[in-house]
Amino acid sequence: MPVVHLTDRALIRVHGPDARHFLHNILTCNVADLPAGGSRYGALLFPQGKIIADFLLYDEGGDSFLLDAPRSQLADLLKRLGFYKLRAQVTCEEAADLAVAAVFGDGGAPAGRLFADPRLDALGSRLVLPAADAAALSGDATAYEAHRIALGIPKGGPDFAYGDAFPHEADMDQLGGVDFKKGCYVGQEVVARMQHRGTARTRAVQALLDAALEPGSEIMAGEKSVGRVGSAADGTAIALVRLDRAADAKAAGIPLVAGGHEVKLRRPQWATFAMEAE
Repeated sequence: MPVVHLTDRALIRVHGPDARHFLHNILTCNVADLPAGGSRYGALLFPQGKIIADFLLYDEGGDSFLLDAPRSQLADLLKRLGFYKLRAQVTCEEAADLAVAAVFGDGGAPAGRLFADPRLDALGSRLVLPAADAAALSGDATAYEAHRIALGIPKGGPDFAYGDAFPHEADMDQLGGVDFKKGCYVGQEVVARMQHRGTARTRAVQALLDAALEPGSEIMAGEKSVGRVGSAADGTAIALVRLDRAADAKAAGIPLVAGGHEVKLRRPQWATFAMEAE
């Protein structure tokens, strides 16, 4: 079973008597009923509903939690957590002594602290291990990226922009990243309104390519922009797409083109949102 050190990820430890209550009140996911050893997918949002950072949340037990977050968002995420802490008895700090690895594919699971990837069973698990041991892992990071892209799982940074995307646009509502029954959290009103009204016109979907394209390549329907290509591997990419514009192009018989090559869009198998452009 491949085990890949995810060097672009960092771990934040949130611990203390108020840690569970603190996280539950600000994150998109339900922390109140998360059991020891359990995992959730969630995010911290701006009050306007856009994503500051998405992450995997692990319950270590004993009022201690780990946030498996993008390293690029580490400083901002720690700053925002500190802003909301107020008088709560909680400490938020980088767990610099730890590293995180992706465990996927066939074969036996390695020994260590394993947490299920809560977004999709097929993604595999995450292994939390001492940072000093992570360098010895021999898994291929490009193989894990190809695995993720083949499953249609978007990634913050290459596939959607932090600070500019709503959870629905990153498919967080489809991947268990938003609990619509838990009540208030930062940005909740905007996200709940999008869910209730069904106003998410932009989605992360799969794009089938017949040529290699630069990340960020614009997808066009004639003179109209439909979206952009993100990360890609083996002829498949993640693309952030305006579904209404793609549907209009299909109805008008206008092909979607990026970098001079035709692009076919496909809804990921796990997704339930309507997509007329397929």
